[in-house]
Amino acid sequence: MYSKITVARHPVHPALVAFPVAFYTGSLVGFAVYVANNHQFWLNLAIAASIAGAGTAILAAVPGFVDWLLGVPRHSQAKIVGAAHGGLNLVALGLFIAVAVRYVGHWNGPATDATLGLALSALGVALTIAAGAMGWTLVQTFHIGVSLTDAQCRDEDIVHLHVPGLMLASPRRN
Repeated sequence: MYSKITVARHPVHPALVAFPVAFYTGSLVGFAVYVANNHQFWLNLAIAASIAGAGTAILAAVPGFVDWLLGVPRHSQAKIVGAAHGGLNLVALGLFIAVAVRYVGHWNGPATDATLGLALSALGVALTIAAGAMGWTLVQTFHIGVSLTDAQCRDEDIVHLHVPGLMLASPRRN
């Protein structure tokens, strides 16, 4: 297990990532419906979801960064994938912060053009999906945040590297 921030040995970062994903998606849906019907409720939903998504993304990023910085071995492929995962998420976060800043002044109207919000939130969701795929690679391929039993390691041809206070799993080298 590479995770450094855990609760009852369960990594915190993957438990938190669902929140920004849901809020970012809600922002995109809000902008799409607002563009279609110009009803203020949907713009407000998009604004609130953008703010909530940015806030929860920051909360999820803290344990993710600590895990990457302190838990993933240097010069490993997992370190590179983790850096790309974090970088894409940071760009998505910046997009949703920009959306919130741009539209928060329109909370009480008047109606405004939301094409930019729709485009930025769509790009932000796309980046989040790409980052999520990389995050899943970290779990599935590199077993970040996963405690494998000895039998699972044998089945996957993985060697446990026991370091005091840290258990690492790496592919068996022939």
